[in-house]
Amino acid sequence: MKRGGVGLAALLLALAALALWASSRMTWVRVVSSDGLGEQQTSSLVGGTWAAATTPLAIAAIAAVAALFAIRGRWTVLLAVLVALVGVGAAVPAVQLIVSGVDPERAGALAELPGRAEVLSAEASRAPAALALLGGLLALAAAVVVARTSRSKAGLSARYDSPAVRRERAEQDVRSAAVDADEEPSERAIWDALDSGADPTATDDARGADGRPRGGETR
Repeated sequence: MKRGGVGLAALLLALAALALWASSRMTWVRVVSSDGLGEQQTSSLVGGTWAAATTPLAIAAIAAVAALFAIRGRWTVLLAVLVALVGVGAAVPAVQLIVSGVDPERAGALAELPGRAEVLSAEASRAPAALALLGGLLALAAAVVVARTSRSKAGLSARYDSPAVRRERAEQDVRSAAVDADEEPSERAIWDALDSGADPTATDDARGADGRPRGGETR
C-alpha cells in the first residue's frame, strides 16, 4: 500500500476510534421511572451500555491501524472487509436510535430497574448516537481507502522477494520483451536484470539451469 494510502487510512481509523470511544462514554438514553413508593428516579444509559459493541469496535479500529503497517498482499483485502464490518457495526445501533427512538422496555431492562418499577419515559440523546454514526462512516471510508490501495501494496511486496525470485522475474521480462525480433528490452528491464545478477545479453543456451552464464563465469 502506498504511504499516502496508509497514512489516510490510519488517520480515518484513528478518528473513528476516537469518535466511538467518546460516544461510548456519553449518555444515549435517560430513563425516568417510578416504583410507586417514592420519588421518580432518573437513570442514564451511556453508549457502552445501550450499544455494548461501541467500545470493542473502538478498540478494533485502533488494532486495525497497527495492522495497516504489518500486513500486505491479500491480507490487506481481508483487513478492508473487517474494517467495513466495524463501520457497519457502529452505524447500525446509532441509526436505529436516531430513526426509531427508544424502546421503553429495553431501556428499563438495561437500567436494571426493580421489578415493581415502571418506566414513565425514555428519552434519547441523539448527539452521542450521531457521533457513533460518524465513527462508523469514518471506518467505512477507511475500508474503501484500504481496498483501493491493496493492489499497490501487493506490488510493494515484490521488494522483499528472494534474490533468486527477483533474478528469474527480471530474466522473464527481458525474454518476453525479446520475443519480437524487432523489439528491444526496455532500459528498466535491463537494469532490473543487472541488479538481480542476471545477464540480459545472454541467450537461453548460454545460461545454466540456475540462470547464470555457462562456462563458470561469475559476477
